Amino acid sequence: MRIRTSDAKRVNAAARIGKDPHMQPMTDASDPAVPVMGLDRPDLTSGDPAPVFGLLFDRHAAPLHRYLARRVGTETAHDLVGETFLTALRQRTAYCPDAGTFRAWLYGIATNLLRHHVRTEVRGLNATARLAGRDERVARGPDSHVPDAVDAQRKAALLAGALADLSEADRDTLLLVSWAGLEPAEAAEALGIPQGTVRSRLHRVRRQLRARAPKGGDLDD
Repeated sequence: MRIRTSDAKRVNAAARIGKDPHMQPMTDASDPAVPVMGLDRPDLTSGDPAPVFGLLFDRHAAPLHRYLARRVGTETAHDLVGETFLTALRQRTAYCPDAGTFRAWLYGIATNLLRHHVRTEVRGLNATARLAGRDERVARGPDSHVPDAVDAQRKAALLAGALADLSEADRDTLLLVSWAGLEPAEAAEALGIPQGTVRSRLHRVRRQLRARAPKGGDLDD
């Protein structure tokens, strides 16, 4: 997936307000001024923010886009990636490296922005459930010889329907871990809740998904 050049330019242009307008918009990872080893918990408040934000964009934009696209579609995800990084840039003094990783903080911002698109997400999930269910019925026709495809369509329909039925808080918790790949501790940081709450939510939601899965199957992917 290729991130829009305009998103990277917007982030870096915003970072360079008051700086030299002729400087390059993105910073190479070999730039000795950027503490590459510190990108997990970077210092966002010392000096020019553009170099480190350029590298952070390069590291996180593509996986963040993939995660958001699964939730609200590709076009909305494009906009949300840019908005997430611009928000991170503007609020960079609020980030504390000792409190958690940049990734957790970034996905927390993205989660807050996603709340403006809950209806879009739920409509999309319900549409996927209906479409996948219809395709399953077609695949089960008398001339069908694709049992694997049938199983995949059935699972897609069941998963989409199950996700649509979850509360917003439960869905965010599950998908930050299952789709975004955050550790439970990072999901807790992103959501601003105790790690124990994340683990209890995951246990409860995964139990609900297993109850709706085909016999011997699992919907949590």
